[in-house]
Amino acid sequence: MNVFTFTGNLGNPAEQRFTGEGKSVVNFSVAVKSGYGKNAATTWVKCAMWGKQGEGALPYLTKGQMVAASGELSLREYESKGAKGFSLEVNVNSLTLCGGKPEPAQQHQEAKSRIPTQSASGGVMDDMADDLPFASSNVSHDLESRISRRMAKYK
Repeated sequence: MNVFTFTGNLGNPAEQRFTGEGKSVVNFSVAVKSGYGKNAATTWVKCAMWGKQGEGALPYLTKGQMVAASGELSLREYESKGAKGFSLEVNVNSLTLCGGKPEPAQQHQEAKSRIPTQSASGGVMDDMADDLPFASSNVSHDLESRISRRMAKYK
């Protein structure tokens, strides 16, 4: 059985092409990191997803997106400018989007705007104080303090 499973980040946005018979193939390269410190290395894996599976994943396969992939591994030999080289290639059967894509500045600003702000009285939970039947004033104040500290990180 030939199954290769790995995680990494896309180096460029995925590209869709069609065969002469009209079959869709989505191609992308994934940087797989291994080792640490002086022994750190990055291995590039060329990936191909065929048919509807690739078409469905295409909009999400952007540069920097972290993925976990699994599929059939092959080692292809090529010659470029008189030098021989090797390329790791995988026909992907399973793909999971893992997150890890760096947020563009605009998305980061939108995310910050969704964080609740403190009210004029200084309490984050003023509007929720009456909705917490189990909380005494000390618990409510403690929760408010914790939330205020966490929100300070995002300012």
